[in-house]
Amino acid sequence: MLILISFLLLLQMADCVSKVELSVSCANLLDKDVGSKSDPLCVLLESTGGDKWAELGRTERLKNNSSPSFSQRLRLDYHFEKVQNLKLGVYDIDNSSSDLGDDDYLGGVEITLGQIVSSKTVTRPLQLKKGKPAGKGTITITAEEIKDNRAIELEWEAKNLDKKDTFGKSDPFLEFFRQGDDGKWQLVHRTEVVKNNLNPTWKKFTIPLQTLCYSDLERPLKVDCSDYDSDGSHDLIGSFTTKVSDMQKTAHGSPVQFDCIHPEKQKKKKSYKNSGVVSVKSCKLITQYTFLDYVMGGCQINFTVGIDFTGSNGDPRSPNSLHYMSADGLNQYLSALWSVGHVVQDYDTDKLFPAFGFGAKLPPDYQAAHHEFALNFNPTNPYCQGIQGIVEAYRMVLPQIRLSGPTNFSPIINHVASIAAGAAQANAAAQYFVLLILTDGEITDFDQTRDAIVRASRLPMSIIIVGVGPADFKAMELLDGDDGVLRSTTGESVARDIVQFVPYRQFADAPQAALAQSVLAEVPNQLVSYFKTRGLDPPKSQAAAKS
Repeated sequence: MLILISFLLLLQMADCVSKVELSVSCANLLDKDVGSKSDPLCVLLESTGGDKWAELGRTERLKNNSSPSFSQRLRLDYHFEKVQNLKLGVYDIDNSSSDLGDDDYLGGVEITLGQIVSSKTVTRPLQLKKGKPAGKGTITITAEEIKDNRAIELEWEAKNLDKKDTFGKSDPFLEFFRQGDDGKWQLVHRTEVVKNNLNPTWKKFTIPLQTLCYSDLERPLKVDCSDYDSDGSHDLIGSFTTKVSDMQKTAHGSPVQFDCIHPEKQKKKKSYKNSGVVSVKSCKLITQYTFLDYVMGGCQINFTVGIDFTGSNGDPRSPNSLHYMSADGLNQYLSALWSVGHVVQDYDTDKLFPAFGFGAKLPPDYQAAHHEFALNFNPTNPYCQGIQGIVEAYRMVLPQIRLSGPTNFSPIINHVASIAAGAAQANAAAQYFVLLILTDGEITDFDQTRDAIVRASRLPMSIIIVGVGPADFKAMELLDGDDGVLRSTTGESVARDIVQFVPYRQFADAPQAALAQSVLAEVPNQLVSYFKTRGLDPPKSQAAAKS
């Protein structure tokens, strides 16, 4: 059982990885062949750290072509939660060797996969080396996600199931199996258990068509109906086989019913008919959009930063302070900011990020503590140019403020939520908001913060909290809600999980990308779940539907 659970978890994790296909074309390549044009080929490499690159694929070689459009696509895995640095190099191939060392280099480009998918199509000048253009040569890269985004929405019911429990009726549930290419049955879905009921109706569920039947509407499926036992020794009530094309008949008004057959009973009794009848109550094929559908369709991810300047961080002039700058000009706050912001900035076209501080007293009077002040001291325009702009504003403001308190999260959450609420009024999947809070964890307004989070859970918004320093962060873990449903002070539960918390110390000795992978891993599903709940398709899909 443990092995099966581990396998299913791995399968679930693998399903979260999107496959992306890149198509490449070039224009005005350098001519390296005497008396003819070059014979170009494009190679795709991904950074493995430092100066090391791993080759992921190559296009075909096109003879005598200075403006090639390659038909061979380049495929790779896409991970939102990390920066994937890519290098595309174009070579003039004049021999049959796969070694590119003896071929002429026509130019290349370094780019992140995030930059490509957020723009969908990118054109860049080719360079022979940094700062040296390859003549007038350019490269155009287009990204497309490889997937079947169809899903099937099913609702099932049963009548007159066999009674399996001695002191009650049966507790039935369904298990769905698809037939693999090897003929073996593979479990793909299990319904909930309906207690003490011989005529159950199970909850409607949605499953990707690729998961259910490899997107093959004629692929055999097996359905087992069993009686649940708490010790795991479930009793089979009966089974039947079907296929999606049969289930779809219910959409046309035809009853789709199956005799639930128990093979042993069928062998023993000639008069045996069935152990109940299981029916498809509804069957509907739907489009299931992914994170990439929204991003590549035009949805902008808006990134906001909030930095904790409360007294519990310690005097920034002291080496013991969490705000103390090391010899390399960094501290835990800046390291966390660089790690997460470096990923998110690729998905915001203008690269202008509002940045705020909280918990400090400001010049010139240094009177009351401010719980939401612009990091650049410009309240009417709190935007910083890129992550570097936030870093510069942080370094500028740090010597001028006095750390104070209390530590209130709710003002900055409510600030971003008010903007997200305005975007939600547009009734389009055009904008999503990510708030990054960097804090030492000594939260004061816990009740107001959870109220703010519950309200924000109904908006296009996610909250990432990175805990800096040695605190135990128990309050932060409660806000995360991974161990239970977060509720407001009035008992209202969150509409969806929008908070992700991680303590920075867990990543202190890890590669910089590790923190970003951890805190950003949930954002794609949070974005999709919000727009799905609102019934909003990606912007370009909506436009196509209207045309």
